[in-house]
Amino acid sequence: MQLFIGGACAGKRDAVKARFPSAVWWRLSPGQRLHEATHIMQPSVPLVLHGVFEWLAAVQSLDISSDVLRAQWRGDLESLESAAQTHGVTLVIIMNELGRGIVPMARDQRRLRDLSGWFSQDTASQSEQVWHVRHGLVQAVK
Repeated sequence: MQLFIGGACAGKRDAVKARFPSAVWWRLSPGQRLHEATHIMQPSVPLVLHGVFEWLAAVQSLDISSDVLRAQWRGDLESLESAAQTHGVTLVIIMNELGRGIVPMARDQRRLRDLSGWFSQDTASQSEQVWHVRHGLVQAVK
């Protein structure tokens, strides 16, 4: 699994498109679980998952604790990575980095940033490679 992370409009998608031109793209939508992407995997074809922040914004408003959401995310990552290995699929996840901005006053916005940070950490720890994208420049972090 590879993680491309960076701020809004930093060039993450362009970097992924350049490196994985034949990839299948799947946008995570509210109400879906990450592991549901297994149904669109094609053997040996890279799979790019994006829309995590928007998905998280919708999910975090539900009455589910942060710990439960994070446990689901970790479990789904493991399931998805296992399926990717079985099918010879390079799994690529694009995520927004939010740690360099102003901490919002609204509680729900702070929780959103916390969840995003935890999910990014979990994804980075399970990824073989992590790339930080800023101003269109791609730097290997892991």
